[in-house]
Amino acid sequence: MRFVYNAALPTPHSPAGSAEAVQATPEEFRAALGQLASGVVLLATHDPEDGPRGEDIGMTATAFLSVSLEPPLVLVSVREDSRMEEALTRVDTWAVSVLAADQRQTAARFAMKGRVSDRLLFADLPHHRGEASGAPLVDGALATVECRTEQRISAGDHVLLIGRVLAARVDQRDGAPLTYFRGQYRHLG
Repeated sequence: MRFVYNAALPTPHSPAGSAEAVQATPEEFRAALGQLASGVVLLATHDPEDGPRGEDIGMTATAFLSVSLEPPLVLVSVREDSRMEEALTRVDTWAVSVLAADQRQTAARFAMKGRVSDRLLFADLPHHRGEASGAPLVDGALATVECRTEQRISAGDHVLLIGRVLAARVDQRDGAPLTYFRGQYRHLG
């Protein structure tokens, strides 16, 4: 069975037969989805065209998920017109580090808005370069996934990137994940 959304269908908040689009307010949406616990990842890429030696760019993301096992595909959501989205229009390889519970500070630092450069953030972060993507991979992360963009989908104020997984490694089998729930970083347990 397949569900297809049709905005013209009557809803509890619109008169029958009305084509008026009804939607949740941003506050209602944020409050409702804040009840969903998410894993926290650091999305990173290396932009060789940015500066003489290129630049590493990173951002914290909670909208990351597995799409397909065969072929191996993942999806990550990136804010439209962000530095990351701009870089990923030029660079088609990127990586995700699945953050451990003790990496809350890393998540918070890369979530800060208005950063001019990520150079200092990466300088203070123990990491190594992924062989398949050339992107920084966080040392001590639970797992890392290196990808090549297969598809870009515009979705509201975000761009969804579907990436083919080039390499995947589990670095910490016993570690606990960092999660995001009700607007705060948390750990399981």
